[in-house]
Amino acid sequence: MAESIRVTFLGGLGEIGRNCLALEQDGRIVVVDAGLMFPEPTMYGVDIILPDFRWLIERKDRVDAIILTHGHEDHTGSLRYLVKDVNVPIYGAPLTLGFARHRLSEAKVAGDLTFIEVADGERRKIGPFDVEFIAVTHSVPSAHALAFHTKVGIVVHSGDFKLDLTPIDGRRTDVNRLAALGDEGVALLLSDSTNAEEPGFTLSEASVGAVLRRLFLERPQRRMVVACFASHIHRIQQIANAAHETGRKIAFMGRSMEANVKLARKLHQLRLDSADIIDVENIDRFKPGEVCVICTGSQGEPLAVLSRLSRGDARNFKVGADDTVILSSHPIPGNEWSVGRVIDDLHREATEVIDSSQEPVHASGHARQGELRTFQQLVRPSNFVPIHGEYRHMVHHAELAVSMGLSPKHVLICEDGDQIEVSPKGLRRTGKVPAGFHYIDGSSSDFDERPLEERRMLAEYGVLMISAGVDQEGAKLASPVSVTARGWFEGSSDTEVLVNLTSAVRNALHEAIAEGNFNADSLSKVAQRAAGRLLGQKYRRQPVIMTAVVVV
Repeated sequence: MAESIRVTFLGGLGEIGRNCLALEQDGRIVVVDAGLMFPEPTMYGVDIILPDFRWLIERKDRVDAIILTHGHEDHTGSLRYLVKDVNVPIYGAPLTLGFARHRLSEAKVAGDLTFIEVADGERRKIGPFDVEFIAVTHSVPSAHALAFHTKVGIVVHSGDFKLDLTPIDGRRTDVNRLAALGDEGVALLLSDSTNAEEPGFTLSEASVGAVLRRLFLERPQRRMVVACFASHIHRIQQIANAAHETGRKIAFMGRSMEANVKLARKLHQLRLDSADIIDVENIDRFKPGEVCVICTGSQGEPLAVLSRLSRGDARNFKVGADDTVILSSHPIPGNEWSVGRVIDDLHREATEVIDSSQEPVHASGHARQGELRTFQQLVRPSNFVPIHGEYRHMVHHAELAVSMGLSPKHVLICEDGDQIEVSPKGLRRTGKVPAGFHYIDGSSSDFDERPLEERRMLAEYGVLMISAGVDQEGAKLASPVSVTARGWFEGSSDTEVLVNLTSAVRNALHEAIAEGNFNADSLSKVAQRAAGRLLGQKYRRQPVIMTAVVVV
């Protein structure tokens, strides 16, 4: 049998989030990332969305490790669910593991897990793979690309990256090592596609600091409130620098923000003067122009600090006419509505709001076309699969690879659930595994698409409740038919509809009883069909119909 390796994509292809894939060689499996995705507004009651881990769980005895490329939630956020069934060592940079360990500890699942820290440039024997951790710049420190040295050649996973020549911490993408891997021979490249539609090069993170400094200087009398991702340590550093240079004290708000700042300072990834930091409870002791608040909630999350500030129900202080709020991020696809709502509420409080549509207060952490071309040229892969992006992003990335001289037959656009095989003969699809959305509602309950579709129907069409009692001995209705509507129309203003529905259901039940039907379930279906037929044909409505016919 010819030597080969298999890649199974469990998430992150065709969406932003849920990043997870598995590499398999000699029957052993290594998992790369385990991320989550945030719900769209129409996913009613859904808090987060996970990959479908069934395929992995069924093979848990063959899994040797989970490797984390960096600390973002779309790459680590579903760990708490995966490790309950697949308890294997977790590899990553110290900061990456610190972020993950904090989340796992909150979920009370970190107790018996093994965390193995790795350094830039380190190589580790993990299962049948020799894995190399290569420094790349991203919007969180300590991000890694991965190089898997396998029997069929090197497999490079870019992780999330950009080629930032002036990173805040001086840690640049290791282009020399990537080029050396290209010289050795890269059998397969899996690369970040998020900004594959965008020409040129992504702005350096350092460019944001100059903008923040100017905005702070232009508003000497105003309290500055800046929202960003709690994991974006470089952004937090630049906000803190701008505050320090303009004589402002810094207050941190948000549990994840406070925890991440504490960890980053401990690992010397964030440099702050303790004299510049104040407790949020002491904000009112200072004039507005003497304070900068750094908080969570830049994506409009309902329970995050910025949302609470916009609603006026945050503890310790309220925003108003003396405040300037800066959203130092760009909305993740699907979050635009939530962010817009928060901005509206802030304006209602007479607060000045600045976002990335007005000022360049955010720089992406993902490579644009110029950087993607450079990456391709550095590693010169024999085969290529674009990952991490919506479908159109991956299409553009595939076209870019072909334009760089790679043959179309060596480029595959895959989707969640696809399995591919790399061998000396090339690249081919080999199968499909379950990889649908796994919805989490609340802290623990989960469900699939069916109840979510029911929620959409309830939200869009409302519900109709029908009840009746049947006297089997007398072969007649024992209690009148009752029809109640919710979320569709008001009964008092639509009496005709209710009267017609009641009459249609009553007539249908009379006919069924006359035919000797005294089965409660069957009569409930008769009532449901009668109501549904009338609503659909005459009123063009499709509410959820719930019936309860009792036979006595």
